Amino acid sequence: MNDNLYTVFAERFIPTDPFIRSPDGSDLHSYADLEHYASLYADRLERLGAVPGDRVMVQVEKSPFCLFLSFACLRGGFVYLPLNTAYQPEELAYFAENAEPAVVVASPEQQPVFKDFARCPVESLDTNGRGSFTEELPDSVSQSIVPRSHDDLAAILYTSGTTGKPKGAMLSHGNLASNARTLHELWGFVPGDVLLHSLPVFHVHGLFIATNVAVYNGSPLLFFEKFEARSVIEALPSATVYMGVPTNYTRMLAEAALNTEQCTNMRLFISGSAPLLTQTFREFEVRTGHTILERYGMTETGMNTSNPLVGERKPGTVGPALPNVDVRIVDDKNEPVEEGETGSLLVTGPNVFSGYWRMPDKNLEEFTDGFFKTGDLATRDEDGYISIVGRSKDLVITGGLNVYPKEVESAIDQIAGVNESAVIGIPHRDFGEAVTAVVVLDEDASVTEDDVITHLKSTLANFKVAKRVYFVDELPRNTMGKVQKNVLREEYDSGARYS
Repeated sequence: MNDNLYTVFAERFIPTDPFIRSPDGSDLHSYADLEHYASLYADRLERLGAVPGDRVMVQVEKSPFCLFLSFACLRGGFVYLPLNTAYQPEELAYFAENAEPAVVVASPEQQPVFKDFARCPVESLDTNGRGSFTEELPDSVSQSIVPRSHDDLAAILYTSGTTGKPKGAMLSHGNLASNARTLHELWGFVPGDVLLHSLPVFHVHGLFIATNVAVYNGSPLLFFEKFEARSVIEALPSATVYMGVPTNYTRMLAEAALNTEQCTNMRLFISGSAPLLTQTFREFEVRTGHTILERYGMTETGMNTSNPLVGERKPGTVGPALPNVDVRIVDDKNEPVEEGETGSLLVTGPNVFSGYWRMPDKNLEEFTDGFFKTGDLATRDEDGYISIVGRSKDLVITGGLNVYPKEVESAIDQIAGVNESAVIGIPHRDFGEAVTAVVVLDEDASVTEDDVITHLKSTLANFKVAKRVYFVDELPRNTMGKVQKNVLREEYDSGARYS
């Protein structure tokens, strides 16, 4: 038996059915095209020297051809490693050194950047499917789907690390197949469903949740290269399911065109990647007649919990655990807490990753009794619904993207004249949280807010850049000398809350 995830998909879709539709609803690519390009691209990767199990690092703009490349990696048994298009050269160099890819495929603009440090072939691919990667494709190939086991790696996705260095979460064919099957059933996908896809495809949400569930159903993707509120609202009558981050929903609510009539054909709206404000949940229900289904997942696990398709969707909660996923909420002694009490959230199940790439010591720390320590603080109510109430690792989630403060602090501390810094998340109506820096300067230093932001923009991806920088004489500390970020959050939330 071949447990390759591509086999799971290929057994379910119909080649003549549409796969990619343009925003105006016209068909651009069929599932036969997916088969064709996945086969050609897999052959091309093999000719470039990749063998099953090798990493293929990809940093390209969102397009149908980017998706074809991801499926080619599945088909050929390669490990797909997508990178946020906002990553800067310093970050990319670390990824290339850590992952040791066999092939890099980048946008034409980024190809020279990778060539400076990558020790493998670096090819280009643009949004029209052109570039050095596609210049030598054969007319056709008969390459079969490479056999993979349930535990073989399908992808590595980097997530920011508390130590300042990102960690590569290793996801297997079995992990991804489990989530696709479970969510397909749980969210009631049926023939005729059309997914409006406006999410990035370098992220678990857009690639392994939205895309995989739709492909498992054989559904067409109404495909947007990026989210734009007005265009998405105009396209809703042509779709039945939409998956987005809270920022998408707040921006849609800001448009007068969002109303019940525009959503008549819609079956389901799903939100994730960041907490959905109760206010947004209520406003959306009033405006559209739809209650948003909120769920909870992570790069390392895919989805863990979900509000129900049929039944009460409770605002401020992420629903009960998925079938076959076990959730524990424990205290500092790893003992279960009482109903309604806050504790650390642990998860286990077929969706949970095997660990971080080349970090055996970190993996020992992150698992206990077979459960993964999510780093989130949560409560569970009498109906089994989970609420995420905080993040023990000080993670900042901005626009659905994860930012670990330590990475930003390390970049700020490199600036001449900076003594130390602390980075926190402050509530923001649009982004959920805004990255905010509190900085202590050396005596007589003349560093400004613009200096810090300019430096961060040249060093880190834009979503990690602080939106505001405050200067203080000293950071608050407890008796053990640890910076009290809760004190900073309270001070700057009350004094400078983002609207």
